[in-house]
Amino acid sequence: MSLEIVQVAGVQTARQVLGRADAPPVLLLHGWGGSLESLSGVAAALSARGFQTHALDLPGFGRAALPPEAWGVPEYARWLVAYLDCAELERVDLIGHSFGGRLAIVLAADFPERVGKLALTSSAGVLSPLTARDQLIRAGKALLRLPLLRALEQPMRHWARAALGSDDLKSAGALEPIFRRVVAQDLLPYAARIAAPTLLIWGDQDRATPLWQAHKLEQTIPDAGLVVFEGVGHFAYQERLPDFVRIVETFFKGN
Repeated sequence: MSLEIVQVAGVQTARQVLGRADAPPVLLLHGWGGSLESLSGVAAALSARGFQTHALDLPGFGRAALPPEAWGVPEYARWLVAYLDCAELERVDLIGHSFGGRLAIVLAADFPERVGKLALTSSAGVLSPLTARDQLIRAGKALLRLPLLRALEQPMRHWARAALGSDDLKSAGALEPIFRRVVAQDLLPYAARIAAPTLLIWGDQDRATPLWQAHKLEQTIPDAGLVVFEGVGHFAYQERLPDFVRIVETFFKGN
């Protein structure tokens, strides 16, 4: 099926469905700043191997409209359930990368009846310990809220954002309120409630979601296993596409 524009729970988005209508369905969730094309190689390969793949532009990305308010991860997960209802999909296997992994974790935890198996690749959702810089920034924010310094608060916030903010934050634009909500949420309590068999695929050179976070998810999700690709980073599914597809296909088709 060619790309089409659809309405899901009042939010316009784009989707692409590949493969036979009677094939096992797989929902692919892209990372922050991406679009349905981000996982196009995975979608095409899996559809050729007997799956029906559903790739979406998540609200606020690609051709999709912005959410009506500053959503957090649970709101995005509920929107995905609305998509499953619109597409008449009772149960799907999931692939989530980075931000899409966040959504997959919450979807699998809160709506277990809708998820068969879960494949997370370089998934976000595990909070890093506060660094000395983080602690300094927090202390600075507290000081700037003092009455004598309040006039400096906004100029200092703008400076800190430009000098210390992540690339994703700097490029967030209208999505900045959503970004701030999303990155502040610890998803390990959700991960602990996942009933679906879960496959974790990571690159050992990932700097955005370091490998220790994969180990933390593996320890937290009740039925999880980890595959590590050596020498690749945050986009392991692209850098090692044939291996990624082969492993995911075996996982999804296995008993």
